[in-house]
Amino acid sequence: MSAVTVSAILLAAGESRRMGTANKLLLDFDGAPVVRRTAEKILAAGVTELVAVLGHQGEAVAAALDDLSLRTVVNADYAAGQMTSVQAGLAGLDAPGDAVMICLADQPLLTAADYRLLIDAFAGRGDKSILVPVHNGARGNPVMLAAAHLGDIAGRRANLGCRQLIDRNPDLVKTVEVPSDRFVRDIDTEADYRAAVG
Repeated sequence: MSAVTVSAILLAAGESRRMGTANKLLLDFDGAPVVRRTAEKILAAGVTELVAVLGHQGEAVAAALDDLSLRTVVNADYAAGQMTSVQAGLAGLDAPGDAVMICLADQPLLTAADYRLLIDAFAGRGDKSILVPVHNGARGNPVMLAAAHLGDIAGRRANLGCRQLIDRNPDLVKTVEVPSDRFVRDIDTEADYRAAVG
């Protein structure tokens, strides 16, 4: 176990527009909804807490997460963009600890070991405070942020998103070359879904 405490936020509020009429988070992945499979793997990585942020079809997504060891919060402003969900998730944390991992609910291909790899890398980050996975030059997810950054994102600078934080502070960023494209793949379209389950 790494000598860092890590909370996780699961962003599960989006409208899934590129998928058409289906909510991508509720599609089957290995016998359970995509969002549940993702949450299970984050929990298995040993995070100290997991907060799932709900919005679009929130009741159905909450039902898919039923009985898992996590909390849910509702972002009533989810249509305004992903950063509102990040902020809602931060507000829902009990004890952020050393870092927060910002996880996308539509990355069911990631394994518990993948999340653990990032947690271990954060433990060895040196003087850096932002951790970003990279695969073959492409920036991936999840991103990890040291607790020192959370205040600005949570409210004092509401327009400051994770991407802007990374772009404006390259000296604070530790990139981790990851061995799999799972970190740069998510499910946005039917073709993405077919590739993921195939």
